[in-house]
Amino acid sequence: MSERSALQRRIRAWLVLFLVCLVISGLTAFPLVSEVRWGNALVDNEWLRRVGDGLDQADAEYPFLLYGTDWLAFAHLCIAVFFYGVHRDPVRNIWVVEAGMIACAGIIPLALICGPIRGIPFAWSLIDMAFGVFGVIPLLILRRMIKRLEAMPEPEAEAEAGTGPRSAVAA
Repeated sequence: MSERSALQRRIRAWLVLFLVCLVISGLTAFPLVSEVRWGNALVDNEWLRRVGDGLDQADAEYPFLLYGTDWLAFAHLCIAVFFYGVHRDPVRNIWVVEAGMIACAGIIPLALICGPIRGIPFAWSLIDMAFGVFGVIPLLILRRMIKRLEAMPEPEAEAEAGTGPRSAVAA
């Protein structure tokens, strides 16, 4: 296996890791009420009980409010679709990885600003911020590997046939 092929395989492996985490994170927003009930059965935490009470009340009296978490889940899945472009052509679609990095960075000010406004305890805002911190790690690794791939010379067969990643950009 060539160095280029090995690098492409590593890029795809890191991409799959990130996508699995993104999709799981999104899917967990659908059954939020039952998840918090389950969490409350396992952990005795005042804040988690308060969240559970709020979700139970919203579910019983104002179920349309939970539609917002359905949209949150859907947004995660939509974002994941964009990363298919990175799978197809990492060099041309590096912008998707960079946009993901910006989104991860944006989690921190969002949690720091909106957390206090919404009465979220700071410790729970730290957990939210951790999604951005840990989410950006595979994206940084992906970006570095894609830049290495971009700097590699194209194999002769791809360059002549016009099928390599740079030929798509030139077209």
